[in-house]
Amino acid sequence: MTRKWLSLIPISALAIMASTGLASAQSMDQIMAGAKSEGTLTVIALPHDWCGYGAVIDAFKAKYGLAVNELNPDAGSGDEVEAIKANKGNTGPQAPDVIDVGLSFGPQARADGLLQPYKVSTWDTIPQSAKDGDGYWYGDYYGVLAFEVNTDIVKKVPTDWADLQGSDYKNSIALAGDPRTSNQAIQGVFASGLSAAGGDVSKAGDAGLKFFADLNKAGNFVPTIGKAASLAQGATPIILRWDYNALADRDTLKGNPNVQVVVPKTGVVAGVYIQAISAYAPHPNAAKLWMEYLYSDEGQLGWLKGYCHPIRFNDLASNNKIPADMMSALPPAANYAKAVFPTLDQQAQAKGVITKQWDSVVGANVH
Repeated sequence: MTRKWLSLIPISALAIMASTGLASAQSMDQIMAGAKSEGTLTVIALPHDWCGYGAVIDAFKAKYGLAVNELNPDAGSGDEVEAIKANKGNTGPQAPDVIDVGLSFGPQARADGLLQPYKVSTWDTIPQSAKDGDGYWYGDYYGVLAFEVNTDIVKKVPTDWADLQGSDYKNSIALAGDPRTSNQAIQGVFASGLSAAGGDVSKAGDAGLKFFADLNKAGNFVPTIGKAASLAQGATPIILRWDYNALADRDTLKGNPNVQVVVPKTGVVAGVYIQAISAYAPHPNAAKLWMEYLYSDEGQLGWLKGYCHPIRFNDLASNNKIPADMMSALPPAANYAKAVFPTLDQQAQAKGVITKQWDSVVGANVH
């Protein structure tokens, strides 16, 4: 996928040193020199069609001349954290330098000593509610849970969660991950529960499990991880996934089949993902340089090009940094008006309920 990149505004060493004491030990020049010496950045769970990551990675490599070692693109957030744990003493190619995980995974990873702090030079433009005060993790982008529908097969397009229980959708509905480990899948269950519980966040975890148990009993749920290929083949003609992934699939498939992306009428859950650097990163300078790139105007607009709302979206918009064509490519802003941003505590509570009780309540082995 070809992308036209905007020129990166130079990040001065002074700006980085002024941002926090954590970053003051190194200037941008020192970080770049250290990264060049390391030569490689190891990432994990970054599919090229997720958030425009393919183009973002290519632009980073071209700009700084580093190799990017890409581990397990289809891994879930839980898998990423486990990869750090499993490679604590390993400086080889299986040890990730950085992770991109769901918001609820950040605090626990910090508590477990798996992350190291670093505050990027644009730190002050990241909303306070979407970052760890000490710089151990920070929001990168967000989206909402949507229905990705193959309309060549599904003639009656669902518009809300309750519709999915209907007999029109036998053997049709899939999650985009395993709800025992994947943040995207966990949030899909949570969103269904939020709708079923009439917007009561405190009941969304349990209500979501019941929703999927009923969906499974009705024969509507397909225990296969939904992807663009399974959507196109008709194995999973409806996938519950982040809007940006669904929109990217729509572009990639180019009408074969026709894809409609639906933001549901209720249970609109916005999910924030976060970036963090492994405490055991074999390439710590490359990791810091990656973060500086991702949180620069160029990196943030790269995510927006991939249909993700970057965490600095409001800052970019207020400073007229967002090209009109990028805005026009997104669904109407009104579709997102009902979005709920669950707090960390709310997410943690729901995550615990969903991951621990999925097997006993739903009983579907997603693979």
